[in-house]
Amino acid sequence: MITMDWDGFDPWRVTPLTHTFTDHPLLQRDALVELGKRCRGTNRWYSFNDGVTPGTDFDAAASLYPCGRSAVDSLRAIESAKAWVLLRHIQADPTYRSLVDLAFEPIQAKIERKDPGVYYRAGWIFSASAHTVTPFHIDRSHVLLLQVAGTKTVYVWDPYDPETIDDETRDAFHARHDLSHARWREEFREHAHVFQLAPGEGVYMPLTSPHMVETSDEASTTISFTYDTAATRRMGKVHVLRDALNRIGIHAPPVGKHGAFDAAAWLASSALVAVGGPGGKPPACPSLRRRYTYAVAD
Repeated sequence: MITMDWDGFDPWRVTPLTHTFTDHPLLQRDALVELGKRCRGTNRWYSFNDGVTPGTDFDAAASLYPCGRSAVDSLRAIESAKAWVLLRHIQADPTYRSLVDLAFEPIQAKIERKDPGVYYRAGWIFSASAHTVTPFHIDRSHVLLLQVAGTKTVYVWDPYDPETIDDETRDAFHARHDLSHARWREEFREHAHVFQLAPGEGVYMPLTSPHMVETSDEASTTISFTYDTAATRRMGKVHVLRDALNRIGIHAPPVGKHGAFDAAAWLASSALVAVGGPGGKPPACPSLRRRYTYAVAD
């Protein structure tokens, strides 16, 4: 069960949470190793070694800092592996889809009181050795990050903090999954929301909230449950249209500062997405074109 201040829940505000998933059988070492075996030969895993820094390009980390062991071997001996392993889209595995449902079913109605239209459920499991880093990046969904074992420090910035990520970077990310302009600076730490997470604790991070994570002196297991809503879909489409304008030299007003422009951008982008134009095909998120119940392993 995931617990937050649901009465005061604001879907665009970074918020601490607590949970009861720490002892769930599917999140223990042996079960994760078996899941890792089932992910072999798919795109549902991603790993790198402990040489990664906050400023490493997230999408290039695996090739720049490859692990010396397989993902399964790293999961099996994560304390000594000097590795960071992500098991992606666990909802694609029938056993783990039940875990994703277990997380969402008690809270979906609570979310939808403030942020209706929940869809595109997904789960992501992170197993990391001591002193490893999740590079600075943004995500295309709202995120419920739950610490299961070990401790880590999570740095999160507000979703539309212009000092960390600008609108144009978000535009390119939604339209083309391009993170190359999300560049880390050490001074970002000074104005972050900082969470020292222990098992049973977590944090809610809205769509495109920049974040970076560092493990402590011990290995760590974390699970993220992600989802989209009518509002995130609309916002994604606005960014897609803005990116198309940027690429022909037309600069749009800041997101959220000109309601008429955002409304027109949403309508125009919806039409383009529907016919397979910008935002309607990979590398844009499939959630923009269709309201899938579960996320698609893209």
